[in-house]
Amino acid sequence: MGRHLVLAADLGGTRIRAALSDLKGHFLRRLEWATEPERGREAVLERIVALIQDVRGDTPASDLLGVGVGTPGPLDPATGIVLSAPNMPGWVDLPLRSYLEERLSLPVRLVNDANGAALGEWIYGAGRGRQNLIYITISTGIGGGIIVDGHLLLGHRGLAGEVGHMTLQADGPRCNCGNYGCWEALAAGPAIGREGAAAVREERSPLLAQLCQGRPEQVDARMVGEAARRGDVAAGEIIKRAARYCGVGMVNLLHLYSPEIILVGGGVAKLGDLLFGPMRRIVREQAMAAYRNVPIEPASLGEDMGLLGAVALFRLEEAGG
Repeated sequence: MGRHLVLAADLGGTRIRAALSDLKGHFLRRLEWATEPERGREAVLERIVALIQDVRGDTPASDLLGVGVGTPGPLDPATGIVLSAPNMPGWVDLPLRSYLEERLSLPVRLVNDANGAALGEWIYGAGRGRQNLIYITISTGIGGGIIVDGHLLLGHRGLAGEVGHMTLQADGPRCNCGNYGCWEALAAGPAIGREGAAAVREERSPLLAQLCQGRPEQVDARMVGEAARRGDVAAGEIIKRAARYCGVGMVNLLHLYSPEIILVGGGVAKLGDLLFGPMRRIVREQAMAAYRNVPIEPASLGEDMGLLGAVALFRLEEAGG
């Protein structure tokens, strides 16, 4: 049968996932371990290798096309170097591809995690059959992957698609990237949590105060969403404000890239219509007429999105894409 299987890995600051998959995205085996980044770079690299070897089992090299890896942070796919990775101490200018190829004796392909998610949704998920789509993750940060005319947009050094660092408010709050008023600083999970904590401190949200047991530093986006669902006015306004910023970001992306669909994933997307309703409304109100009816839908692949994106790297290679 020849080489028809892929080892896929999805690296995160909390969990490392790995799977043995065919090119149709069917997993033969799947495992996940805690990342344990506090143990340092070398320990994490050893865990990645051990997990991939574990999920490989006794699969012979003659059946394997290689190893696809989704990794956080910007990376250069041409050189296989991870330039930096949030929540992964010591991951600066890390030659991850050459390290893994040496340890595993297999070809390795790397993809930024947001780009990998876009590939996964495009090939296996809600973006199937489209030639132009944008995937956005709204979670601890805001990231994106852009498919244009049937190709993943990479840009110079693979750094295209950092949608979360568009400036939406020039004098806005400082972002972790050092800029001010980034989409991420205004509408990602920590921004929602920060606004919720302020509402507790200012005694504008008795329900949030109850949910966090009077400890505002414990407030997160999930808690704010729960309060909003239960009718808390202050929490509802916080979610609407974040959703409006997300809508503005999407208007910009619609005008720039003219996708057929925008897919939204990540923890904050689990807020459902609390987020999607105001977000879509802003698009209808502010996008130029030709862009207003582009669907904005939840991503479909859940936590396997990154693994399937890593598999898609090899499926596209095999198809000559």
